[in-house]
Amino acid sequence: MARTFFMQRFEEPALALLRIVAGGMLMQHGAQKLFGVLGGFGGTPGARAELASQMGLAGVIEFFVALLVLLGLFTRPAAFLTSGMMAAAYFMAHAPNGFFPLVNQGELAALYCFVFLYLSARGGGKFSVDAMLESRAAVRRTRI
Repeated sequence: MARTFFMQRFEEPALALLRIVAGGMLMQHGAQKLFGVLGGFGGTPGARAELASQMGLAGVIEFFVALLVLLGLFTRPAAFLTSGMMAAAYFMAHAPNGFFPLVNQGELAALYCFVFLYLSARGGGKFSVDAMLESRAAVRRTRI
């Protein structure tokens, strides 16, 4: 009998926590840009990004698409879009300031990029709206 690592039984709850925390943390960045809260856009309390701008689009993705990830609804496409946005943010805003993320202050963008890339490959997991909708669809298919 193969031995398993004791944390293996917590794989699904850990995935749910990763999804919820990563989505919730990114939503705060979107809230800054869209609503001027949590310090405001650019560190100016109450200041907001222009909605029809690159930063406004980033705010929409960071808030609303990250909310989908947090809920586990359309997790794969939402996380893939978010991962791509964070890669673009890294290369546009941070990489020109130096190669290493510690030097160019892009660690957070790089980390978000790969966390959301993982979530796009893995999906929302057992504790997601996606899983709930799939189980309901499976029940309906068995009734027909």
